[in-house]
Amino acid sequence: MTGQLPEATGGFGDKPTLTFPDSTAPAELQVVVLSRGDGALVEAGDDLVVNYLGQTWGGHVFDNSYDRGSSINFPIGVGAVIGGWDEGLVGQAIGSRVLLSIPPHLGYGDRGMPQAGIKGTDTLVFVVDVVGVN
Repeated sequence: MTGQLPEATGGFGDKPTLTFPDSTAPAELQVVVLSRGDGALVEAGDDLVVNYLGQTWGGHVFDNSYDRGSSINFPIGVGAVIGGWDEGLVGQAIGSRVLLSIPPHLGYGDRGMPQAGIKGTDTLVFVVDVVGVN
């Protein structure tokens, strides 16, 4: 069975925990707004500020900003980050919590990112809190 997405615990600003369905990962980008913010919409070229948790599908957490206690910022929609982030976060409202299921071709591609334990076949799942823009 395909098409089911993980469930995320917690609300905006809380470190989420993902529970994965007993199914294979979707083949294409999936974007689910878990809670919609009431801020301005993120536009391509904005310097986006987020908190996030990143985990391989059904696997290990490879990065999260919650444990570090600091958000990150980067240009969005201009190719500075993986394609799934550019496609999935442009157009979201500031203050939103978004779940992204990102297939390999919109993540790190065939090479993966071995230093983070990401294989070229891994689907990446992120919970992203859109904090703001600089």
